[in-house]
Amino acid sequence: MELSVQTLEAAINYWRARQPARGNEYALSPPVSRLATVYALMIYRHQLTIEQDSLEPAVLALIHHRD
Repeated sequence: MELSVQTLEAAINYWRARQPARGNEYALSPPVSRLATVYALMIYRHQLTIEQDSLEPAVLALIHHRD
């Protein structure tokens, strides 16, 4: 099953609202950082979707936890 870039963006926004960046350097929270890494690779590769099987279980849990 594929996940769209929009689904990933929604998950990032969900976690950013719950765990915003902190400190003077505005470091991303661990959940946002994990999702942002996948997002960055998708953008770099010009992908609009990604196979769920290619994602780590922790990343999938973050995406589906918001449902």
